[in-house]
Amino acid sequence: MEDIQTRVKNALQTIRPYLQADGGDVELVQVTNDGIVEVRLTGACGNCPMSQMTLRAGIERALMRNIPEIRRVEAVFD
Repeated sequence: MEDIQTRVKNALQTIRPYLQADGGDVELVQVTNDGIVEVRLTGACGNCPMSQMTLRAGIERALMRNIPEIRRVEAVFD
């Protein structure tokens, strides 16, 4: 069975084309031991006013549907 980080990366690959279509992307930063996925939104998604909606309704929902161990997805900023 794949580890959780690999499963998250694979799930992000299914979301990535939708983000890239709008000029953005997502990078996996880390998956914590307590099921928190930290991602960095890049490109157009990095400063988009709708990025929180993309994060919750798109990325978080898709990851939680496919990986039950995930509790939350959070964006990190540099």
